[in-house]
Amino acid sequence: MDLTALRNANPEHWTKAAAIRALALDAVAAANSGHTGMPIGMADVATVLFEKHMKFDVANPKWPDRDRFILSAGHGSMLIYSLLYLMGDAQVTLEQIKNFRQMGALTAGHPENFLIDAVETTTGPLGQGIANAVGFAMAEEMQRAQYGRKLVDHHTYVIAGDGCLMEGVSQEAIGLAGRHSLGKLIVLWDNNNITIDGTVELSDRTNQVQRFKASGWHVQEIDGHDPKAIDAAIEAAKKTKKPSMIACKTHIALGHAAQDTSKGHGALTDAEQLKAAKDAYGWTGGAFEVPADIKAQWEAIGQRGAAEREAWEARFAEASQQKQDRFNRAYALDAPKKLSAAVKALKKQLSEDQPKVATRKASEMALAVINPLMPETVGGSADLTGSNNTKTGDLGIFDTDNRKGRYVYWGIREHGMASAMNGMALHGGIRPYGGTFFCFTDYARPAMRLAALMKIPSVFVMTHDSIGVGEDGPTHQPVEHLAICRATPNTYVFRPADAVETAEAWEIALTEKETPSVMTLTRQNLPTVRTEHKLNNLTSKGAYVLAEAEGKRQVILIATGSEVSVAMDAKAKLEAEGIGTRVVSMPCMELFAQQDEAYRRKVLPAGPVRVGIEAAMRAGGWDRWLLGERGQEKKAAFVGMDRFGASAPAGELFEKFGITADNTVAKVKELLG
Repeated sequence: MDLTALRNANPEHWTKAAAIRALALDAVAAANSGHTGMPIGMADVATVLFEKHMKFDVANPKWPDRDRFILSAGHGSMLIYSLLYLMGDAQVTLEQIKNFRQMGALTAGHPENFLIDAVETTTGPLGQGIANAVGFAMAEEMQRAQYGRKLVDHHTYVIAGDGCLMEGVSQEAIGLAGRHSLGKLIVLWDNNNITIDGTVELSDRTNQVQRFKASGWHVQEIDGHDPKAIDAAIEAAKKTKKPSMIACKTHIALGHAAQDTSKGHGALTDAEQLKAAKDAYGWTGGAFEVPADIKAQWEAIGQRGAAEREAWEARFAEASQQKQDRFNRAYALDAPKKLSAAVKALKKQLSEDQPKVATRKASEMALAVINPLMPETVGGSADLTGSNNTKTGDLGIFDTDNRKGRYVYWGIREHGMASAMNGMALHGGIRPYGGTFFCFTDYARPAMRLAALMKIPSVFVMTHDSIGVGEDGPTHQPVEHLAICRATPNTYVFRPADAVETAEAWEIALTEKETPSVMTLTRQNLPTVRTEHKLNNLTSKGAYVLAEAEGKRQVILIATGSEVSVAMDAKAKLEAEGIGTRVVSMPCMELFAQQDEAYRRKVLPAGPVRVGIEAAMRAGGWDRWLLGERGQEKKAAFVGMDRFGASAPAGELFEKFGITADNTVAKVKELLG
């Protein structure tokens, strides 16, 4: 490719883009690690986007009505770090650039939203960024309908690569965006035809342009190194009512010896080749040196959005105090003051009425109380609305003709749903929850993990939580999923025993600000075990004494969810034989682990034999509570699963696998000798 012609055609643009390229080369070479090719190849697109189109104020990277920029191809992180440093971001200093990928640096190998304010979402696992972006765009539509165009009117821009579009979640995402006509979503595809193994043709022959068109997108094809074409394409994309994909034909590692090769994807560290590439760019500065005039031009770009931000702040100040307060509360993730009283009232009613309902139904009952108080909640289901019980009557359906709707029919897209939910939460001002069957956490898992990593309080409603699913059989019966979720850092896994604990779990999930929640809920009806009303949220302790021993305490039964009632039945049988038995309900192991040691010892004192009861595998934290935190307890057993389930009515399955009061009693007697 004739770089001289490119330089001469638009020298002012070229030098700004060359600054990105030079910094990417220097940082990756210094780290001896990273991905140089994409930042070099997409430097022209990024320069035009930020100079001509992005509504962004580098001094205030979190102001609510900014345009969102998502680097879905997160391995090319030096693109966003270079942009932020050049524009004068206070966090991304030259020292941070020099320490790219090093211990303690904000400039991690992939962009992390919790390290840098201007990074909207953690990307790196390919496809997640474009799927998050759908949630960002949906959130913008919802909030614009709720608060008006004066306060909410911005775009979501995405840079995605070939790898992002190969990942299956990308089809879920683009199908959703096309269905909902998300006209504020613009994807810039880095069409360089290179993957790590070689050319795209090694593994794929998809016509991406036709694919996006078939999904209802506005599509353009341009030269990704022509600034005028890039500018015109983005301008056209902003005018359409459809989501837009701009296919930017680029050269990976442009101007480097590795241009247009798979080697160009990764770390380009050869000193001679680096110098030759810089010479081709006409770049004369030393390592990490950016001429003052070029830096000043970039800083002016970074400040360009300040006037728009100030105008927005003035409009916001003119809004009614009620609207301001609601807006600020939602963005701060503060629950309304009425929430606690409403949950307490519901708990009192449930303890008095003592309904025998599935916890999926109990969840719906709690949401019916909560959703009217929290206009920021957005619910949904992956084609299982009637099974997950996630829809309440006040929400309305989000659609092209009802942007105020707060319920989303996600379709059979568990991964896309969870990723878009994360995008909604990251956008700000929305608390998303979405449902599917618990066994399908396998499909949503990558997004659930990223919610935990990014410290966002998405709520994953997972019903049909055990062999209690019954006749659908082992394909639909989760046995290992509790262990997997509990093994994930910064995740609350709730398995409530009845309607009271379910209401308490929802109160925790919707007041939490940095931790996602997994609601594991039953298909089958459960009796109310919390028959005595307590003002305090006992679920917030993670575990508590539900029923004390009537005589000398010899046994502690620890149970979760549907097995708490099994423990209560076992207690009655043991007490009838003079064996004093305490029942501990443990709806959230993670919250129990956070309590002080004195409380944990009070609930689980040393001495009595311990039996855990849960219709799942023993893995995932059980041994800590059964064997004692110091491993001092010698007599413990587990009543649960050690294999996959089977297809049969739920009651028969619990008998077959021994998750019964009688088997629990037998285990206790065996331990007592």
